Amino acid sequence: MIRMLLRVLGHEYAPPVRRTVVLMTTTAVVEGLSYALLVPVLRALFGSNPADAQPWLIAFGAVVAVYAVLRYVSDLSGFRVGTTLLHGMYQRLGNHLARLPIGWYSAGRVGEVSVLASTGVLQAMSAIAHLLAPLISAGVTPLTIVVVMLAFNWQMGLAALVAVPVVAAIQIWAGRSMDAADADRAERGHEATGRVIEYLQAQPVLRAGGRTVERFRFLDDSLREIQRASRRSTVSALPGVLGLALTVQAVFTVLLVLGAYLALGGNVGVAEVLAILVLAARCADPLLSLSDIGGQLRGARSELTRLDTVLRTEPLPEAREPIHPVGHDLEFESVAFRHGDRMVMDGVSLSVPEGQRLAVVGPSGAGKSTLLQLLARFYDVDAGVVRVGGVDVRAIDTEVLMAQIAIVFQDVYLFEGTIEENVRLGRPDAEESEVRAAATAARLDEVIERLPGGWATNVGEGGALLSGGERQRVSIARALLKNAPIVLLDEVTSALDPVNESAVHDGIERLMAGRTVVMVAHRMRTVRRADRVVFLDGGRIVEEGSHDELLVRGGRYADYWRISMTSAGGVEKVR
Repeated sequence: MIRMLLRVLGHEYAPPVRRTVVLMTTTAVVEGLSYALLVPVLRALFGSNPADAQPWLIAFGAVVAVYAVLRYVSDLSGFRVGTTLLHGMYQRLGNHLARLPIGWYSAGRVGEVSVLASTGVLQAMSAIAHLLAPLISAGVTPLTIVVVMLAFNWQMGLAALVAVPVVAAIQIWAGRSMDAADADRAERGHEATGRVIEYLQAQPVLRAGGRTVERFRFLDDSLREIQRASRRSTVSALPGVLGLALTVQAVFTVLLVLGAYLALGGNVGVAEVLAILVLAARCADPLLSLSDIGGQLRGARSELTRLDTVLRTEPLPEAREPIHPVGHDLEFESVAFRHGDRMVMDGVSLSVPEGQRLAVVGPSGAGKSTLLQLLARFYDVDAGVVRVGGVDVRAIDTEVLMAQIAIVFQDVYLFEGTIEENVRLGRPDAEESEVRAAATAARLDEVIERLPGGWATNVGEGGALLSGGERQRVSIARALLKNAPIVLLDEVTSALDPVNESAVHDGIERLMAGRTVVMVAHRMRTVRRADRVVFLDGGRIVEEGSHDELLVRGGRYADYWRISMTSAGGVEKVR
């Protein structure tokens, strides 16, 4: 497990881990050796002159004191190394997640990573702080005691030594038999967590459907599955636990019988037999704890394997010698992109001159949002080239590319904090006057004036304390503050009421002024602002031209326009 841990984190963490392991091993050896002094202590106490036990008692106390100091230092080292590894793991995981393509973050993947980044990382990293010392003690201390027993009486020491491979074999067998059950239980646990979240999120739908009293079938099923998985895991653990307990009990019984036989034959003194039996009894506790420690280690290793899988996911490659784009024109050349088994874009070629506006329309699933995502390099194309300023986006440094682009999504996510903090994400070093100007241009100032906290109003997690239109104004103000030369708009008004839609349109107009713009829209009134329009369907460009030209042609775009205007309450005559 330590090898995997160092592979996941990096070998720069190896020296402190090795020092901690050596320190813990030394502590376990000293603990075992301290029990060796019980033999001369008991021999003197049961002898003709019990006062002879005094120097051995002093020596025993001194060794125990050394052990206590070593135990304190080794435990402290374990906690410090564990904290360092925890910090390193969070840092590496965060840096890696920030480099992964946006397309990697599916809905299920986000929930999985959320659990992994919270309880998963803690469980994996707790192995060093909480499990390593007990594990080493459970293995090294009994072995040291066996060596001591061999030194005092080779027959009883040899009898105890026979138990070592038996205990090891039981642990290996138990671990292998429980791997599948543990993995199944962990998988069911993740599924149940997702169902609990789904149940909470589905409360409005359940209540609207009058099902507030009924049980949620999917959640019930997942909880039953985790109950069954837990039962299977417990049952699979029983043979190992019982086998280990019976082995320890059998060895102790053998030592008791052998010791009595040797004592009756006069080959060994009663004090020595009693001391060796005390040592054997001391071996039992750490050996019996191996089952519990093994289960916790398997859980930690399972989480570490999941972390390793995430960290092995390849991020989008960065150019060795990045090129800085000079202009802000956009171009797609024979672009093909496949998402899973579905061809989302197939042979798309188009260009947007610097400072012009392109509107992308079409039915749902046509590839409109994907076009924006390819421009921002959320994914890499499977074929063809996407260029910004005449340069392939794959040849542009990611930070440089994102500095050129401001994106306003339909679903706005705000970080928990104040309105000002969320606006400043566009450009953290902006002057206060620039922040206020961006807010005014986005008509966010109207929202701020009616909120009791003003700029200091907390937006809640995800912006939950603001309405959809208010969140969108924050997003537009953020994009205005960024002042990027390229603007990508993705359905920014499709879910807004008329008042907020009007305010957002005003902000969007200011945002688009003088910039290269690609806008995706379902509400066709926004298309009139574009210099050119492309109609996408099935990942292909079906029609292309200006708004007026496409209406005159009477093709797919004209039909789409009529339907849109009819649903909006008015029909525009085709000219």
